[in-house]
Amino acid sequence: MVRSDIIIKLRQKYPNLKTSQITKILDLFFDTICENLIKNKPIELRDFGRWSIKERKENHNARNPKTNEIIYVPQRKKIAFKMSKKLKNGLN
Repeated sequence: MVRSDIIIKLRQKYPNLKTSQITKILDLFFDTICENLIKNKPIELRDFGRWSIKERKENHNARNPKTNEIIYVPQRKKIAFKMSKKLKNGLN
């Protein structure tokens, strides 16, 4: 499902809201999640899951698989998602 599909579904469920209002709400929702992750604050939505930032260690002995050359990979951050038990049970 893509962003436009979500907007269409919300528009069908709440016909009193304009598409522009739904778009602003979605933008605010996703911007808030992004801003908090950038600040290293975890985001938790009950019955859905939790996003957090994890740091990957630097690696001095990584290899380029194409050339087999040893390369340096600097420390970096990644987003981790842990789904809730309710979502996990719904999937399984």
